[in-house]
Amino acid sequence: MGWSKQLDNKNGSQPRCVLLVGDEKEEVANRLTTLVSLDDVTIASSDTWKPWGKPVKKEDGLWDNAPSQEASLNGLKELLSCDYGKKRSKRIKQHLGAWWNPKGGKTPTWDIASTCRISGISGLLLVEAKAHGNEKLSGSDKSGSRNPENREHIGSAIAQAASGLESVTGNPWRISPDHHYQLSNRFAWSWKLASLGIPVVLLYLGFLRAEDMAKKGKPVFHSGADWGNTLKRHCEGVIDNACWDRRWCVNGIPLLPIIRAFEQPFKPCQD
Repeated sequence: MGWSKQLDNKNGSQPRCVLLVGDEKEEVANRLTTLVSLDDVTIASSDTWKPWGKPVKKEDGLWDNAPSQEASLNGLKELLSCDYGKKRSKRIKQHLGAWWNPKGGKTPTWDIASTCRISGISGLLLVEAKAHGNEKLSGSDKSGSRNPENREHIGSAIAQAASGLESVTGNPWRISPDHHYQLSNRFAWSWKLASLGIPVVLLYLGFLRAEDMAKKGKPVFHSGADWGNTLKRHCEGVIDNACWDRRWCVNGIPLLPIIRAFEQPFKPCQD
């Protein structure tokens, strides 16, 4: 049983994300910087990202999955502490928790999250990745929170973000906890972090020609245009599709939603 079998996500994007960030730090930093491909956004070998590698098989035969864990609220706090200090990152975590789910519970997880520099300011690169067209690109997904107070806060948080994003872009936003939930929480959190003074690159990444997924009958992406069109069709009527690949400012802090494609070979039989 190989390392990819230890991952929670079996839909094609997670093993590719692990491989994308699993090399020497300088190589990964250059790869991420090239992938983002924006003049004023850089990732250096001194930056920190999650995940950072494959699950490791220990001497006792058990697996250590820590290297492959995605970043959630605690992970973002850990990343932010690198540049913003432990005290400020703790305050940011507390603020985000009170804003999103004050009764505790799960917060959104990111396929890849990394510290970076955006226009010379310490910020975050947040990555949502897909390896095929059926990978959680459903229009009916909803918040799964079972706590009534949390559900109310999540709805309020997304509505606040929608209003803020409308103010920034000048066009309607219909993000919601009741549909397109993953898309909605990605933009809500990115907007909120920027409103707290943290620049954000929100990268929607399509992995191209995922042969293992194609063999399972999944509709894979054959080009960057194929991925971009699939994503924009999913977003239509929910977010302002004119927002992509443009720089926006939330109270003077950069927010950059971008669409990129990358071919990351992965053969499960060879892991």
